[in-house]
Amino acid sequence: MTYVVADGCIKCKYMDCVEVCPVDCFYVGENMLVIHPDECIDCGVCEPECPVSAILPDSDDRASEWVELNRTYAAMWPNITRKGEAPADADDWKDKPGKKALFSPEPGTV
Repeated sequence: MTYVVADGCIKCKYMDCVEVCPVDCFYVGENMLVIHPDECIDCGVCEPECPVSAILPDSDDRASEWVELNRTYAAMWPNITRKGEAPADADDWKDKPGKKALFSPEPGTV
């Protein structure tokens, strides 16, 4: 089992999860983070740190469509090991459902 980041992270990108990851398996995109599923050790410490509950175990039915997206973009985006600044309007997007259409494939900055 592994953890993945789902659409709740899009446009929020709070990055609290990055600070607690013992294996640095987070990668940063323009408007969300992803977890490299082959690097994740399934420790679960990141899941409760996410203020929008965007981190899911891959065994969760809601995670199935996000496993390959996480794998694909973790291979293309830069690795992030320290918490950065969330977008200025993150709180405006925090509770918005169905943000998948807003996903950006562009890499973020570290």
